[in-house]
Amino acid sequence: MKYTIEIEINKPIDRVIELFDNPDNLKEWMMGLQSFEHLSGEMGQPGAKSKLVFDHKGRRTEMIETIVARNLPDEFSGTYEANGVLNTQKNHFTKVDENTTRWTSYTEFKFSNFMMKLMGALMPGMFKKQSMKFAQSFKAFCEKAY
Repeated sequence: MKYTIEIEINKPIDRVIELFDNPDNLKEWMMGLQSFEHLSGEMGQPGAKSKLVFDHKGRRTEMIETIVARNLPDEFSGTYEANGVLNTQKNHFTKVDENTTRWTSYTEFKFSNFMMKLMGALMPGMFKKQSMKFAQSFKAFCEKAY
């Protein structure tokens, strides 16, 4: 399953990148994130691995992030592996004007177990809706930040 989302953020591109590129900010906009733990590689660089732990309504989810590309603002890409799911994210930031940035996120999900394949087939909109919630949360965080 593949989809693209876009959102405009009312902040200059340099500030958006600064906020996006700081792992200390993840809990500010990733709903349910309980912890972020660097595992290996040079933090923030291609090949680096980190563990993210989420709690969604009492359901714990662990995923491993592997950074694939980091050439901000043009690209920040990574894979996110969880039980039965491989999510590939490619993020691009574009300057719209001096005070506006467009964030475009290309997402692909691949499912490896029956339950996740079923969820992907029956509820594809749920995945896109969750991605848009994260984007809207990041936008709100950026626009409130100094």
